[in-house]
Amino acid sequence: MQRFCVILRVNFGKICHSTPVRLTQKTIYLIRHGETDYNRRGVVQGSGVDSDLNDMGRAQAMAFFQAYQHVPFNKIYISGLKRTYQTAEPFMELGVPYEKLTGLNEISWGVMEGKAPGNLDNEYYSSLVKAWSSGDTSVTTEGGESPDQVVVRQKVAIDTILSHPDEKLVLVAMHGRAMRILLCWITNQPLSEMDHFEHSNLCLYKLQYDYDSATFTIELSNDTSHLLSLAMMH
Repeated sequence: MQRFCVILRVNFGKICHSTPVRLTQKTIYLIRHGETDYNRRGVVQGSGVDSDLNDMGRAQAMAFFQAYQHVPFNKIYISGLKRTYQTAEPFMELGVPYEKLTGLNEISWGVMEGKAPGNLDNEYYSSLVKAWSSGDTSVTTEGGESPDQVVVRQKVAIDTILSHPDEKLVLVAMHGRAMRILLCWITNQPLSEMDHFEHSNLCLYKLQYDYDSATFTIELSNDTSHLLSLAMMH
């Protein structure tokens, strides 16, 4: 613990005071869930499809755990969907506490969820993403959500995570499109830029949050170096 001395001129004495170290930063390991059969087949999942990890996804989860099991996470935050629970489960088995935050759920793709990508679906999807990239992020899928709506619930979830400054190291498991949306607004970029944030199954974004300036910085982007040993499984 740091100590400093204050000279009090009133009594010409010297008094030493101990001061607590102020925690000013939080490190967030932000990961996308491991692969599901829907991912492999190119089927839209969204928040309405609660799929399990497939064999590759479980292998990815274990590879990530083996690479980062030494990190002393104080807490794990997952979405309400079981593919994020299964991704972070090896850390939970170490006894790391976890909390579900549905604000971290994937975007709802509405009528597109669970559908194989046919020509019509591809056209619908591409026109939707084009509208978002042009800045019209209030557009929703039929029966689904817009990026603007996702931000509203994400802010509640992130406020919850940041409200615990004692949790210096946290692991957050979530979803691809939701991650892109999150990374935009926490770095003060317009949501139209979301597709610039690359992601793949079990990729890692390492973030630093500074409490004094209330700003996020990205230290690692779409890192998959922990998955190199699995390349032969594809």
